[in-house]
Amino acid sequence: MLIRTKIRYYFHIFAPANFSNFSLMNEVRILDKNFSEFLTEKEIQKRIEELAVEINRDLAGKEVVFLGILNGAFLFAADLFRRIDFPARISFIKLASYQGTSSSGLIKELIGWNEDIKNKTIVVVEDIVDTGNTLERIVDELVIRKASDIKIAAMLYKPAAYTKKIPLDYIGFEIPNDFVVGYGLDYDGFGRNLTSVYTLIK
Repeated sequence: MLIRTKIRYYFHIFAPANFSNFSLMNEVRILDKNFSEFLTEKEIQKRIEELAVEINRDLAGKEVVFLGILNGAFLFAADLFRRIDFPARISFIKLASYQGTSSSGLIKELIGWNEDIKNKTIVVVEDIVDTGNTLERIVDELVIRKASDIKIAAMLYKPAAYTKKIPLDYIGFEIPNDFVVGYGLDYDGFGRNLTSVYTLIK
């Protein structure tokens, strides 16, 4: 039987009090909540490689713009885009919909659209799709701006929470309707730098 010993690192000088301890194994504490590891870095990177193979196969030869949704998708977008082997561009937009551990249901555009996307294939790169409210807002805008084709690449997808009919073309992982942090996802601004994905311990 493999016995794991939990080893905690306490950051006294360099880490803020809000993110005061970190476990090498299974758990992290962020602010007032504890999270357990759900998807490892190795699992995430392996799945991204598989998604990139699919996208390279499907979209090679087309004029493609990858559209990363900030803040959460910045790591996923970077890792995915580095594996794309055909000429393409990448841009980012930022919308806000989360407060704390639940969706506010309100979406406010914070950073505008800088790319000319008319007659281009757009790959929307999302960190997580739950209700689909943000995704619907983005797709509506892409349609108005006359994108020729719209593909959705989501690192995480919560089917139990999804309320829209927009098809998702490239899904990393389907997950339960739980709050998660890490790999770009945050809890009140903290935890984005974790290389694994962690789920809230209830």
